[in-house]
Amino acid sequence: MIKLDIDPGLPLIQDADLKDKVVLVRVDHNVVKNGEIRDPYRIDATLGTLYNIVERGGRIILMTHVGRPRDKKTGRIKVEDDNSVQPVVEYLERKLNTRFVVPQFPADPEWGIREIDTSINWHIRDLRAHRIGVIYLPNTRWFEGEESRGEKRKRFAMQLAGLADVFVNDAFGSWQAHVSTFDITKYLPSFAGFLLQRELSNLKHVLEPERPFVAVVAGAKYDTKIGPLKQIYKKVDHLILGGIIYNTFLCAKYDIRVGGVSESDIKAAKDLVKQDKNAKKVVELPIVVESDTIERRVEGKYRTLNIKDFKKGNGYGYFLDVAPESFNAPGVAEVIGSAKTIFVNAVMGRTPHFFEGSEKLDRTIDKNRQARKFYGGGDTLQEFKNLSPGLYLAAMDNAKYYFFTGGGTVLKAIEEGTPYGLEPVKALIENAGKEPK
Repeated sequence: MIKLDIDPGLPLIQDADLKDKVVLVRVDHNVVKNGEIRDPYRIDATLGTLYNIVERGGRIILMTHVGRPRDKKTGRIKVEDDNSVQPVVEYLERKLNTRFVVPQFPADPEWGIREIDTSINWHIRDLRAHRIGVIYLPNTRWFEGEESRGEKRKRFAMQLAGLADVFVNDAFGSWQAHVSTFDITKYLPSFAGFLLQRELSNLKHVLEPERPFVAVVAGAKYDTKIGPLKQIYKKVDHLILGGIIYNTFLCAKYDIRVGGVSESDIKAAKDLVKQDKNAKKVVELPIVVESDTIERRVEGKYRTLNIKDFKKGNGYGYFLDVAPESFNAPGVAEVIGSAKTIFVNAVMGRTPHFFEGSEKLDRTIDKNRQARKFYGGGDTLQEFKNLSPGLYLAAMDNAKYYFFTGGGTVLKAIEEGTPYGLEPVKALIENAGKEPK
């Protein structure tokens, strides 16, 4: 077994007694969109933990969240096929050749599933008797208690704990302190799965990188990335921006207006512009793709612009990509080519219609054979796979590449300054060795 660089206080699955135990495993199989699996990578990444549990005599109950079925304003929960775990279950049944059961609980049309009722005990008996292979709970966010407060939250935690003997967290992508990732550790002996261990170990190379360190960050909204961006900026030698984040930076620096960029985001980005005036860490991609329409690519209605041609006070259309030739520009290719560590959490363009920038980015990074390359985020990996399938498959077997299962979690860890500041990870460490409640 590969030795990983892990905090000695973290309780590990390899130290757990699993024989004849029912093991509740929290995974991040949040890969379903509109009822279909977009990319099974995050599912496959957890298989090592599942195999290990079965090999050591454990019986598995799985749980994951899918999407955001809870309305943030009203608190109401929509229980719909589009955010069901069923596609994941069907995939795993084919992959593992074993029978899965998804328990059915009554669901309130407004407040989701309020209780784990006793009907599940029949399935647990079948699980222990090997009449079924795995129990997969419904979407954790369908349960009213998962994101609640007070008594509802505590009751759901205790109901989950009542299902099993041991809890294993293998959900790196689920960094929020919800019942199924955080509270549950108070009520069961709890351990980190192999995927979680691997992710935490690799995070150290991003937080303590070999230099020069280049980060590539993009996003659909600037305000959601302000915290991580500030911390990333402190750590990197060079920062490349994409998407709305880059558009916002250009607006703030050159005093222009771009379609889809809000005034509040431009105001927020002025701090980064001011900071970069002296440090000069932001590597500007010189040629952007301007479009008159945002919905799709319309011939004759998009064009390339060089940022040196911006005129102060001017308004422009939508910047929906960076042109591929930007990565050949003086200073850009050199920065990427000389890096020793590269972290990518970025799709450069508005795919699927504007994809050339992302494709060129991945190929430019791949030409650097000395750097360790870390990719994070479902969209980032999905577009890498879609745009350059051959390169993606080669990278999967290349020791210089590592694909995180949660890009948002990496950004959160960077913001915290440590992988052990993530609430679910802290909970594992703080409750290690304690007698469960």
